[in-house]
Amino acid sequence: MSDTDLKAPAAGEQPPADEASAARLTTAPVESDAPTGIGVLGWLRWTWRQLTSMRVALILLFLLSLAAIPGSLIPQTGENAFQVQTWQQAHKDLTPIYQKLQLFNVYSSVWFSAIYILLFASLAGCIIPRTWQFVGVLRAKPPAAPANLTRMPVYAAWHTDVDPAAAAAAAQRLLRGRRFRAHTSGGAVAAEKGYLREVGNLLFHLSLFALLAGFAWASLASGTGGKLVVQGDGYTNTLTQMDDFSGSAFYGPDDLDPFGFHLDDFTATYQLTGDQMGQPRTFAANVHYWQGSDPTKLKAGDIQVNHPLEIGGSKVFLIGHGYAPVITVKDATGKVVFHDAVPFLPQDANLTSTGVVKVSDYGQKDGKKVQLGFSGFFLPTAPDNFDPTMGPRSLFPGDANPALVLNAYEGDLGTDSGTPQNVYQLDLSHLTQLQQDGQPAAKKMTPGQGWELPDGYGSITFDGYKQWASFSVSHRPGNSIALAGAVLAIVGLIGSLQVQRRRIWVRAVAAPGGRTLVELAGLSRSESAKIAEELAELAVELQDDAPALDDEPDSDERDPDERDSEGPDLDEPDLDEPSAAEEPSAAAPPDTPADATPAAQETKGVDR
Repeated sequence: MSDTDLKAPAAGEQPPADEASAARLTTAPVESDAPTGIGVLGWLRWTWRQLTSMRVALILLFLLSLAAIPGSLIPQTGENAFQVQTWQQAHKDLTPIYQKLQLFNVYSSVWFSAIYILLFASLAGCIIPRTWQFVGVLRAKPPAAPANLTRMPVYAAWHTDVDPAAAAAAAQRLLRGRRFRAHTSGGAVAAEKGYLREVGNLLFHLSLFALLAGFAWASLASGTGGKLVVQGDGYTNTLTQMDDFSGSAFYGPDDLDPFGFHLDDFTATYQLTGDQMGQPRTFAANVHYWQGSDPTKLKAGDIQVNHPLEIGGSKVFLIGHGYAPVITVKDATGKVVFHDAVPFLPQDANLTSTGVVKVSDYGQKDGKKVQLGFSGFFLPTAPDNFDPTMGPRSLFPGDANPALVLNAYEGDLGTDSGTPQNVYQLDLSHLTQLQQDGQPAAKKMTPGQGWELPDGYGSITFDGYKQWASFSVSHRPGNSIALAGAVLAIVGLIGSLQVQRRRIWVRAVAAPGGRTLVELAGLSRSESAKIAEELAELAVELQDDAPALDDEPDSDERDPDERDSEGPDLDEPDLDEPSAAEEPSAAAPPDTPADATPAAQETKGVDR
């Protein structure tokens, strides 16, 4: 990813070699605008240079950010399979299209991986040559002073009676005191500072590379499983205990961390008044967990939203909760054929929940095997009367007035066919809804209330309810690398933006009349007044060792044509208003050498 040079020569003008090297303050590789070489090899070189250019890298970053948007808007199988199933049931027309586009697995899709790999290659192709060039710059000395310092953006000069060698030595000492890398070459002092800018630039690119590498490692060696746990039940981190599992190339069921936990209770609170009535305030799952193979060594813990429980190399996230009515079903003889807490899945913000009860072991009736099925709603806060157009709906997510509404079916549930079924849905293809008083059999029950089923099918009782919580067990080893990369990228970006790369040259040469002409010039990578201020401060400090002569002629005494050829006069650097004896003259005396043209006798290009 290349930067551009500080200045470009005018059309048809070729800058001198020394000034070109002085003007270039970047280690970025030069970009090529067209293919080089002949045939396939030339096109390959050109393609590689385009891939490693700043322009293409920014395009790839933009595409990567766009590609991540579907992963935030569409439920992902690796994060929450329940939400994916719910979404697919609600959007049956879009589901086949989304599946072909891999939108339910965005971050492992072919098109997302392609962008990812291209960005990797672009960063690697930028970092390696740029680092090599930067090492070369660090090993090299600052470039020698240009032949004509007056061409530099910032310039100052004065005459003194100090020996040129002494003035140059004083300048070198002052520059090193300001932490410049300084050396004497060709009778002039060349100094450079601001290497942390390029260090920050490289750190940013390396950190971005580490960030992408962390995400890549996480996708290759991570796994995620989901589990719904009813209050009072437990979980062991094995494949058979999970409701769903999504592994990766280097992480499978055999790599699961050995641990487990028991859900003691679940606490949920909601806003009771105001405009945000019903909004959740706290969700907390209180658990006892163990790590390793001994389930007796328990530790207490709690899992909250955005506060996972970390056990070994895995994290347990709380991703949802709801209610599980406790239901008992008896056959016609009074024998209990079903008793369990059945999780119902929330459908709206007020936790109106739907679910089914499958009684596959009911037995026989009238000499044939019969199975019963119930489907309906659990309402945490049920209204006194249902709106006929809306159906059963909860008024509040808290359990202020719980009720259970069920429909009853008999027939074949299909559980013995060997075909996998959704535990939260009934297959009605071989079921018949029971009838009561000429109407489909349905009943609204409150906790403790029962229902005598029609046609002698026994009874069902709503004993009460428990709360359940759904957890995501995630193993992502690359997160720490990605986090470190993100932090270091910010540090590197701050360094590359705040530090200014700059060069200063000081030349002291003998002038007619036994005088010494002292010239200072500065060059910065960016348009900033800092280099002018720094040069002015250096000029003031250098007055102690090479004071300006008192008989310097005023710069306004120069020929007006010479001043006009320079353009409008610019303000001198702010030197804290020194006295006339201390301030360097803005012009040279009449016997100034040919090199020191009038253009060299003032500070130029200072942006105030």
